[in-house]
Amino acid sequence: MSAAGVASRRTAEELIAAGRVTVDGKVVKLGDKVDPSRQVVAVDGKPVVPQGREYFMLNKPKGYLSTVSDRFGRRTVMDLIPEAPAGTHPAGRLDVDVEGLLLLTNDGEFTAAMTHPSREVDKIYLVRVRGVPSHAELERLKSGIVLEDGLTAPAKARLVEKQDEESTVELTIHEGRKRQVKRMMARIRHPVVALKRIGFGPLRLGNLGRGEWRRLREAEVRACIAAARGPGGTDGARRG
Repeated sequence: MSAAGVASRRTAEELIAAGRVTVDGKVVKLGDKVDPSRQVVAVDGKPVVPQGREYFMLNKPKGYLSTVSDRFGRRTVMDLIPEAPAGTHPAGRLDVDVEGLLLLTNDGEFTAAMTHPSREVDKIYLVRVRGVPSHAELERLKSGIVLEDGLTAPAKARLVEKQDEESTVELTIHEGRKRQVKRMMARIRHPVVALKRIGFGPLRLGNLGRGEWRRLREAEVRACIAAARGPGGTDGARRG
């Protein structure tokens, strides 16, 4: 089901456990073997149609939600990729006021591998802040910042540009806590003015224009899978 873009592996297991998945009309259990080329798999009575896996990189502009749909009719990143097949969804998210590199795919296993905290996949941001962080403040980011939900993992931080009242920091983290970058910078008393993600795992945004997208190359997908193996060395996603 994850290969068909219906659900991530974990969600698929929950659907099976709930008795909502059938094969040739019979309810299946976790561990049952299935040959999708010969048998009909269905969820809630609707056949699961295998489809090719696709992977997109988008330079998300501000003002778009990182979701498939919105009940209030607000713009979502799916509006920017009309060619995306059914089941395509963001692999992770960026806040509505954040721009930059966002991955989208119909491969649930790929999404789980790239976004699960245990995989420790790096995310690189350009962070424009008020003031100029001192060496000591940058070292605090590198050592970990105590937030309301605990100590952050060590980050990479370097000052890349400074002006009279604002400066830009390149910050690399591998966690995905809610509003993490903004909260980290606020804790060292340098509130975020603008935030842009320029890297995710081995991928870099490069010269992709704001609102533009492209399909990932096969070598890039393989590199992402390798990066998502995590500290345990296990493969976080499988191609097939």
